[in-house]
Amino acid sequence: MEDRRREAARRPQEMPALALAYLGDAVWELFVRQHLLALGEMRPHRLQQASVRYVKAKAQADILHFLLEDLSEEEAAVVRRGRNAKSRTVPKHADVIDYRHSTGFESLIGYLFLCGQHERLRELAGKAIEYVDAQWRKDG
Repeated sequence: MEDRRREAARRPQEMPALALAYLGDAVWELFVRQHLLALGEMRPHRLQQASVRYVKAKAQADILHFLLEDLSEEEAAVVRRGRNAKSRTVPKHADVIDYRHSTGFESLIGYLFLCGQHERLRELAGKAIEYVDAQWRKDG
């Protein structure tokens, strides 16, 4: 059983979507933190407040909808797996539909990272960050 789990961990296509989302959450957070530091913000409290714009479920669901047309069939399949994964919990401040879509987004990020598709990951993360920044400027 242990060997089977290790073998699956070497093949992201066979990993559970929620495991991909777990990693994708951390990878996305790293992209966001790098972006915010590059903007010049250095105060921890302000960094945390700003990062919420990018990492909350609603934002990730919106990002996913924005990126959908640019995804390959393989990437879209990973998103569907993540979106349809059965999670036992839903955050207090998230709509269930947004939460499922955000899980799809995080699954995609984790998948691309594990597959070593770092250039594609940077491309999509860059588009996602630009999208959130544009929405923030428009709404704020």
